[in-house]
Amino acid sequence: MTCGKPLRVSDFDYDLPPELIAQHPLPRRDDSRMMVVDRRAGTIRHGRFREFAGLMGPGDLLVLNDTRVLPARLWGLSGQARIEFLFIRETGPGLWEVLCRPAKRVRDGDAVRFPSGAEARAAGAAAEGRRLLDFGRTDVRALLRESGYAPLPPYIKRARQDEAARPEDIDRYQTVFARKEGAIAAPTAGLHFTRGVLRALEDRGVGIQRVTLDVGLATFQPVRADLVAEHTMLEETYSVSPAAAMAVNASRSEGRPVTAVGTTVVRTLESAWRDGAVRSGRRSTALFITPGFEFHVVGRLLTNFHLPKSTLLMLVSAFAGYDLMMAAYRRAVEERYRFFSYGDCMLIV
Repeated sequence: MTCGKPLRVSDFDYDLPPELIAQHPLPRRDDSRMMVVDRRAGTIRHGRFREFAGLMGPGDLLVLNDTRVLPARLWGLSGQARIEFLFIRETGPGLWEVLCRPAKRVRDGDAVRFPSGAEARAAGAAAEGRRLLDFGRTDVRALLRESGYAPLPPYIKRARQDEAARPEDIDRYQTVFARKEGAIAAPTAGLHFTRGVLRALEDRGVGIQRVTLDVGLATFQPVRADLVAEHTMLEETYSVSPAAAMAVNASRSEGRPVTAVGTTVVRTLESAWRDGAVRSGRRSTALFITPGFEFHVVGRLLTNFHLPKSTLLMLVSAFAGYDLMMAAYRRAVEERYRFFSYGDCMLIV
């Protein structure tokens, strides 16, 4: 990439055969393939995720995103129209921001009926085409747990309301270490971990800390601008505990690498970097990481393969270097890696 040339969204495009987009998870989480990209040597090699613990050393620090995915997709009736809703976040007591399809069939004041007799009333529009539903005293999270479906991304092509697949998707579109409910998409790099892998890491003396970024629309927001600099990220909420901040800062000061599991952890830690240290607390971030960004915290990154022209591909290109990352993606296509949420992974060291 030419220095000084404005970054174009089209610079982050690549050819991906549709059959490489994983439609289902593998039977075992840790059976995924893992490409290992060495930034300093400029090398690419191929392995399996089950090797991951062996690549970490005593004293290394691994940081996970422990957000928990809501089964946030639910169908309801507005009049006689059947509407698909994606529940994004609670904005006040009983008030939820949603995406609905078809949106034009939900007008202000309309009653919407959901399973188990729950009812809401359309209460106006939110930004970016989203709407508000007022559920009053209904426990919406309990409703979603009982009747909702995993909010699978649209590139997973199957029946949206597949009752037979619902239990597996709710289980597998969730990390084994998920704790804090609030995401509408999985931090997919964490999907490869099993409890056995986590035990193996602890047995090797690897420190494990957890942060939380509630994955929302910003992470998967399409980039509609031509120039990268013209794109504005939506905000997402993150939190870093005092213990996690202390562990990360100690690792940095002692020269021990901090390994981020997923781009959401990268954005959390780099957003929390203030005045020479990672600061604890709960805040919002709209950090947009593109080539040229100066990383202060993260030294290694485990990540899945991301969509063409996405902000996530821009982030990993900033971390690994644009030319090396685009070469890695070409190799991944040639080697028939599985792409996106249910796909394989990449470790950048």
